[in-house]
Amino acid sequence: MVDEEHESPAAAVFDALGSEYEQAFGSSAAHRASLDWLLERLPPGSRVLDVGSGTGRPTAAALARAGHRVLGVDVSPVMVELASRQVPEAEFRCEDIRRMPLEDGSFDAVCVYFALLQMPRAEQSGLVRRLARALRPGGLLALATVPLDVEEFDGVFMGQPVRVTSFAAEDVIALVREAGLTVRSRESVMFTPTHPDARPEPHLFLHCRREDPETAG
Repeated sequence: MVDEEHESPAAAVFDALGSEYEQAFGSSAAHRASLDWLLERLPPGSRVLDVGSGTGRPTAAALARAGHRVLGVDVSPVMVELASRQVPEAEFRCEDIRRMPLEDGSFDAVCVYFALLQMPRAEQSGLVRRLARALRPGGLLALATVPLDVEEFDGVFMGQPVRVTSFAAEDVIALVREAGLTVRSRESVMFTPTHPDARPEPHLFLHCRREDPETAG
């Protein structure tokens, strides 16, 4: 469970949003295309970590439906309860991924869809390195973010106050490469969430691989 003394501000935001978040972002064609990229490449019965799993849809639902073993992690108890109900074939935990133990080489794939934005840059960088190590050699990482060069920007997201930190697109790419991952594909899109307060926002999707030293070159 999340340690209340160190509770992430994201927990309060996403507890308040609940299913509204799924309704606002569920129509993202780029997100679904990213999942298709993973599904086309994952071996049957792969073990997948979904960081910031939200309501479980579409990410955990698509992966579990394809027969993969999905562990979803989210700081929001409301989101974890929704996900557990909506995607019962996956496992969900209410934990802060920054402090959750991760065994090296324990996952075939990791998904990090927009889960970094309320972390400081140093924590984002450190987490990506840990997630890369948690991949088996040859494992895949799908990462999505809002590629803006902002640090501790106070704004409003779907009516909720948020403090956002992000990197410009090329800096995000440098971050994953420094973690030992190869970027296999990228997609940049503008997306407008289905919400009265929403505005178009840039989304960057990266699809990466932890290279296997035995097959590299």
